[in-house]
Amino acid sequence: MTKTTLNQLAANPSCMDDYDLNAISVQQARTFIQQFLNPVVETELLAIRESLGRILAEDIVSPNNVPNHNNSAMDGFAIKYSESVKLIKVIGTAFAGRPFEGEVKASECVKIMTGAVIPKGADTVVMQEKTVNKGEYINVLEAPKEGSNVRSAGEDLKSGETVLSKGHQLQAADLGLLASLGVAKVLVNRQLKVAFFSTGDELVSVGKPLEQGQIYDSNRYTIYGMLSQLNVHISDLGVVPDQPDLLEKTLLDAANHHDVVITSGGVSVGEADYMKALLGKHGQVLFWKINMKPGRPLAYGKVGHAHYFGLPGNPVSAMVTFYQFVRQALLLLMGKTVKPTPMFVVECTESIKKAKGRTEFQRGILFEESGIWKVKPLSSQGSGILSSMSKANCFIVLDETNGDCAPGTQVNIQPFEGVI
Repeated sequence: MTKTTLNQLAANPSCMDDYDLNAISVQQARTFIQQFLNPVVETELLAIRESLGRILAEDIVSPNNVPNHNNSAMDGFAIKYSESVKLIKVIGTAFAGRPFEGEVKASECVKIMTGAVIPKGADTVVMQEKTVNKGEYINVLEAPKEGSNVRSAGEDLKSGETVLSKGHQLQAADLGLLASLGVAKVLVNRQLKVAFFSTGDELVSVGKPLEQGQIYDSNRYTIYGMLSQLNVHISDLGVVPDQPDLLEKTLLDAANHHDVVITSGGVSVGEADYMKALLGKHGQVLFWKINMKPGRPLAYGKVGHAHYFGLPGNPVSAMVTFYQFVRQALLLLMGKTVKPTPMFVVECTESIKKAKGRTEFQRGILFEESGIWKVKPLSSQGSGILSSMSKANCFIVLDETNGDCAPGTQVNIQPFEGVI
């Protein structure tokens, strides 16, 4: 897909070859969105305890070796290696943080604790369990290999080595790694600001009584949950009724103060067209019909400087389109180095009905049976059955070339763990 501006496409969708608003593939939609994403450039300096989940704005380079000295990997006795070592005199003790100050010579040893500095002259540690105490001496029951049980300086990290790269999202282990280097603060990208709201007169916020024809707005809660996992700054703007003036004010205020605006509902064919009219007036937004199920309708574009995503109103469709398109886009805007979502091939235990020509994301239960991983599709796959997302632990991903699947067919799955 050649690069074309949003203005050009919004004004004339036919200006691109191999592009059809009413029949765009999942991969085409992903590729199209990604070409318009530029990460935030503002940064901030944070203490490492405040940086969990944030994106590094620069490489972290080790200022020293880790460990910064040769040390013992276990409790035992530090010796000068010799093939004939047997009876050895104990001349002192080395503790972690309190090294032995003398020098170890042949037929001598120092009792040493895990993490303690290897004394001068020693190069090997005999495990305590491989010795017998003989007063001032120890008897070595099993001769160690030279260099055994010694962790060398720089074994984990060498001075000057890039430890964490720009674009890395900091995890729990990274905080400990930074602390081990003596790094107290890190430069990270500022948080992405994301606003979202639902549209529709039929929607009611939780806690209010339902009237005839009304339903509770579940999408705002699922969107909030999905955004919370990404460590972005979230603004929930509530349910906005189908009133043009109020919709316009909410949309423009959101776009003026946020990097991304997400709405659910109001972008499908046949729905009240207030939202679509406003997006046409104030933005460069495309309304797609993607060859996928669930989640066929999706809107993407920009309103002012803010990226805009219009998700379907059906609860499962909203979640599937978020995970397949919006999540990766947000990570890229955050400045994260993004890798493809992992997929695995497993055996499907039941038949699946599917038409060729579209990609389907069916909800399934991944399980282990006799050491082999298998997947069972849920019986209810409707786009409005939100309970299917709670019961499932993976997507069964069937691409455009797949038709009906018989029991025993090998299928691709995307585990929810680590994504949802």
